[in-house]
Amino acid sequence: MMNSKFPNFGPLITAMVTPFKENLEVDYSASARLAIKLIEEGNDSLVIAGTTGESPTLTHDEKIKLFQTVRDAVKAPLIAGTGSYSTQESIRFTQEAESIGMDGVLIVCPYYSKPPQEGLIRHFKMIAESTKLPIMIYNVPGRTGVNMLPETTERLSKIPNIIGIKEASGSVEQVAEIARRTNRIPLPLGKGSGSASPTIERGFTIWSGDDALTLPFLSVGATGVVSVAGHLVAKQIKKMIASFFQGNIAEAQAIHHELQNFYKALFMTTNPIQIKAAIRLAGFPVGGLRPPLVDSGEKEILALRESMTPLGLLA
Repeated sequence: MMNSKFPNFGPLITAMVTPFKENLEVDYSASARLAIKLIEEGNDSLVIAGTTGESPTLTHDEKIKLFQTVRDAVKAPLIAGTGSYSTQESIRFTQEAESIGMDGVLIVCPYYSKPPQEGLIRHFKMIAESTKLPIMIYNVPGRTGVNMLPETTERLSKIPNIIGIKEASGSVEQVAEIARRTNRIPLPLGKGSGSASPTIERGFTIWSGDDALTLPFLSVGATGVVSVAGHLVAKQIKKMIASFFQGNIAEAQAIHHELQNFYKALFMTTNPIQIKAAIRLAGFPVGGLRPPLVDSGEKEILALRESMTPLGLLA
């Protein structure tokens, strides 16, 4: 079972957007309200200041204040996005998040510098040794330019406070290989168990980093998702995951297909452009995006409306 000294982040973690005011200053009040709303709607945990939260264009001080604001607003587990291409800066930022009372950190593979696999191991090992917080690795080669290989993940999984990976390589084969190598494959609870969370052997957890691949990844060893769509369809995603682990595969497939067009609309352009537009269409003010990102165009808005209408998501 998962190490009891670490919080249970659950199968559904949403990477929260960062609301902005009209002048593109961070709207901390709206951030607190959004966090409360997301937890009330069924999200198990939240990632704050991740990519979906526009971390590249938030200042260090804004992130710290955002962590504190959301920490004060909700009691649910919170994961701080503290990784960067600098190992030393990631260490300092992680330690600050720990002092604020965050429950874990999301550390992205160093971007732009494209370190070799041994460099990735040293990066994560040094950060892990600097904190008592549990660490979720974030492998997203489409943004970082480097893919963490399954054998590298296997080596890092042996570090006690590296508790899992957000796998956004887009490869079912890679997720299956990680699960096989770490030998921590979820054990189905059986139909009618009533639980959304699978039992985990020895604690290492794989979360899908792509909403549309959640169900395929579950089938080969993942246990949940770090979601974007969870801003608006948390209940459906939670039910899909629960159905899968209860053995009701047909129901899980039906929910996946029901959400498929919404997933496509959300990711037809760079995240988080579409999810911010979708949240606004659903009636919650989250503001625009900081440059170099731009707001959704007419084609993108139309796609969102067409995918949200059947789900009853429009305000």
